[in-house]
Amino acid sequence: MKIVSVFGITGSGKTTTIEAIIQELSRRRYSVGSLKEIHYEQFAIDTEGTNTYRHREAGASLVTARGQHETDILYPRRLALEDVLQHYSQEYVVLEGVAEGNFPKIITAHNPDEADERMDPSVIALAGRISHTCSEYRGLPVFNAMEDSRSLVDWIEKHSFSRLPDFPAECCMACGRTCRQLGVEVMHGRASVKDCMIESACVKLHVGGRDIPMVPFVEKILANAVRSVVTELDGFQEGKEIVVRIRP
Repeated sequence: MKIVSVFGITGSGKTTTIEAIIQELSRRRYSVGSLKEIHYEQFAIDTEGTNTYRHREAGASLVTARGQHETDILYPRRLALEDVLQHYSQEYVVLEGVAEGNFPKIITAHNPDEADERMDPSVIALAGRISHTCSEYRGLPVFNAMEDSRSLVDWIEKHSFSRLPDFPAECCMACGRTCRQLGVEVMHGRASVKDCMIESACVKLHVGGRDIPMVPFVEKILANAVRSVVTELDGFQEGKEIVVRIRP
């Protein structure tokens, strides 16, 4: 899965840009998912008095509304982005309005001042209304998604990458960088996803079919604990892969 986020002030062209990106990625035969960040604090799909609302008020921690053409799973809380992305299996996921994360970002803005307020090293391009007045800003290309979505998606393909972890610096700098610093290096072609020590780890943990990334310190603890037990068993072979499955 590769992720790109488009973010900017209301009316700057976010949704129009995302529509163009999704259409062009789909034209290129990629499977595409999307996620819309809603900043309105009172937003809720479920409304008071509906049957699903009554289920939740009665104490259900997860409510699903299944119709003929749509299924809506309603969590009564805000999920972390990583938890939301576990529901996606598409090749690309396009985010709208998400400014934080370890993935390339595109700013939409009316003018340079708005762009400057949101600029950070993970921004790979600008788009939206600012494209009416310039084609480049601070060394970054500015795209008019409505007129040239192909060039925009060419740029996204060039700078996007398979998901990397997003651990805090105090948890892991095994590659010599923070996760986001590595992400910036990868999107600009100065490093590879394979440089991530977690991605190339010898120990992989899956719970309920979900990959659980581990910092090297935790990986080492788990590996040593398993090896210390398995080496005492008949049939142990030095240098062979060890697989442990624990069923509920």
